[in-house]
Amino acid sequence: MTRLTGFAICFFILALAAYGVVDWLQSKTKTEQVITNEMTPDFIAETLNSDIYNAQGELTYIIDAQRMEHYANLSVTHFEFPQYTLFTKNSETPWKLKANEGTLYSNNRVRLQNRVTLTATDQSSLIQEIHGRYLELDLNTNIISSEQTIMIEGKDFTIYGSGLIVDLNTKQMTLTEHVQTIFKSIKN
Repeated sequence: MTRLTGFAICFFILALAAYGVVDWLQSKTKTEQVITNEMTPDFIAETLNSDIYNAQGELTYIIDAQRMEHYANLSVTHFEFPQYTLFTKNSETPWKLKANEGTLYSNNRVRLQNRVTLTATDQSSLIQEIHGRYLELDLNTNIISSEQTIMIEGKDFTIYGSGLIVDLNTKQMTLTEHVQTIFKSIKN
């Protein structure tokens, strides 16, 4: 092998290596652009207030939030400090559900987390408030569920437990694991 052939082979190997490095860097940049585009919301709403009606024209719920970001590619809507006012079929008084964060998925399920509170607006309701770190709400059925620790405050009692299912239409509540109930003493 002559020197000229050796230089040609070395030059060819260097050119091939340079091409490989440039191609690798370009493919890495394209991936970062795709991820960035998916994480960019399609639209943002500040101080959101939206009333939602069913097919019969009845008000089903109201959503208020400080900020809303909608991601069409992911079929997800993210809320900051959402507050839902839920109108049920069998009751004239709504329930209020609020949290620090909320995520609405395409199947009409809302995952609320961080300081979640469900409040009865009916003053005669046995259960007044339910507190937890996490609750899921099905907007189609008005069923609320959680596997996390829950605190239930009612008239003259507080219940601690975990695993909760609440049907707001029938006002039935199921607590999977009861930990403790504290009754407040009533003085005459």
